[in-house]
Amino acid sequence: QVQLVESGGGLVQPGDSLRLSCEASGRSYSGYYSVGWFRQVPGKEREFVAVISGRGGRTKYTDSVKGRFTISKHDFENTVHLQMNSLKPEDTAVYYCAANTALNSLSPRASDYEYWGQGTQVTVSS
Repeated sequence: QVQLVESGGGLVQPGDSLRLSCEASGRSYSGYYSVGWFRQVPGKEREFVAVISGRGGRTKYTDSVKGRFTISKHDFENTVHLQMNSLKPEDTAVYYCAANTALNSLSPRASDYEYWGQGTQVTVSS
């Protein structure tokens, strides 16, 4: 089994920063899994934000967060971070982390991810 737990969400003002963390655990979890971040607002589909490969640290971002968000992990650690800078009101959403068992995948498709966390709320408002 694999468990993913997100943390770090909260209420911030436009222009502020937040750092989300996704801690993975479970006997079935491997550091080779790619880990992605997605976000969802009520009434809309879950949207891809960023992904980092299990080894090699390759990354991919959706266009709207490029230059503002950074996804990272340390080899042999089971925690993936999403540093979010210059936050905008349109970044408001529930943020989910997810694990993809396909080796070194950078897929932006939610359907390719087998394991999901419970989500953490990020609200950007003045």
